[in-house]
Amino acid sequence: MPTMDIFNADPFSAFELTSAIEKIPHKPQLLGSLNLFTPRPVRTETVAIEEREGTLALIQTSQRGAALDERAGEKRKIRDFRTVRIAKGDTILASEIQNIRAFGRESELMQVMDEVMRRLAGPAGLISEVEMTWENMRLGAVQGIVTDADGSTIVDWYSAMDVSQAAEIDFDLDNSSPATGALLTKCDQVVTQMRRAAKGAWTAGTRCVALCGTSFWRDLIAHTEVQKLRELQTLYGDQTGLAALLGVSANGLLEYGGITFMRYWGTDDDSTVAIGVDKAKFFPINAPGAFEAAYSPLESMGFVNTPGVPLYSMIVRDLQRDMWVRPEVYSYPLFICTRPAMLQRAKRT
Repeated sequence: MPTMDIFNADPFSAFELTSAIEKIPHKPQLLGSLNLFTPRPVRTETVAIEEREGTLALIQTSQRGAALDERAGEKRKIRDFRTVRIAKGDTILASEIQNIRAFGRESELMQVMDEVMRRLAGPAGLISEVEMTWENMRLGAVQGIVTDADGSTIVDWYSAMDVSQAAEIDFDLDNSSPATGALLTKCDQVVTQMRRAAKGAWTAGTRCVALCGTSFWRDLIAHTEVQKLRELQTLYGDQTGLAALLGVSANGLLEYGGITFMRYWGTDDDSTVAIGVDKAKFFPINAPGAFEAAYSPLESMGFVNTPGVPLYSMIVRDLQRDMWVRPEVYSYPLFICTRPAMLQRAKRT
């Protein structure tokens, strides 16, 4: 066992570890890289969302001097939601590090820190698992229903906002005749429904994005209408530049019918974090206030009533026997969809 009092050293404090984690770049994740969710640090466990119904109406003409029509008052509603906890630890036994100085030239403290940070930030470390959990929650939010690791529902934004989920659109990808314009018509249906449900969230810079499952994507890019588009892009060049803008591979992106289609690369099993293979999910980007991510503070006396940050870490030590230390990570997010009526969905047949 190392002779230094390593785990009581300053680099292992919750404050120092949390600060270090914030400097670690995020792993490449599609929804995370789109900066879709506006961060909203909160000091409590609850988040209040206010809904205000504003309507536009034509004004009936009237005679000069006549009494004015009075504008109807706006209906407001406030709903409260709780952030959730994501937490996990990894116990490091004394027997695992007792000969650590024999494996390198670094100081005892630095080598133990390397091992702790490997468990925290390595490819299969605790932070990676938290990031994958965030991505799963983001994926749920852009579909309107955020789910837990076991598939249970954390929050159904359709029910929470008292709106109905839009019916699934059959994209009829078997109908591959370019003369009919069937695919373009389906795209227009999606965009039209999304814009009408926006209630002020659709601006000049708003775009419709589709995340596609594997089979949906393959049939889409093989569609005759899309092949004709590819021929034109080859002839005249692709002027959109969307792949570079969104930070994705050009081979995994298609701009057609006012929609940016992207193949969603989830987990290798195509089920843990994934879009259904035959499905496509549509959501807006650059829609002000449509998606937010609230973060509550750590459940620790030192962080009470402070603005939450996405990720916290600490080291828990076996004070009685000094046989182990335990790096732990905590996150208290709520991934919010304020306009679930905008979300659309489709199937491939």
